[in-house]
Amino acid sequence: MSLIDQYMQRSQDIIGERTPEEEKYDNELIKNLKKYGKIRKAINKANKMYPDEALKYNEENIGDIDAHYDYLMKHMEIVGKIGH
Repeated sequence: MSLIDQYMQRSQDIIGERTPEEEKYDNELIKNLKKYGKIRKAINKANKMYPDEALKYNEENIGDIDAHYDYLMKHMEIVGKIGH
């Protein structure tokens, strides 16, 4: 198995299965995260656009949410660069 295939398999384990609606929400959140640089603002904007997928956050889970979307954003950049 190539290094790229190993990376893709591991990233899928981390990200998990997502519905098309969840992918749209994630893409919107990441777009806003890049634009505003703040996870709470990015979540609030994505929640308005996709209320059925809206994330609820608080002081206990915001760090985990931020880490997840930081990983997902970097993963999407890597995938774009390797054309996979």
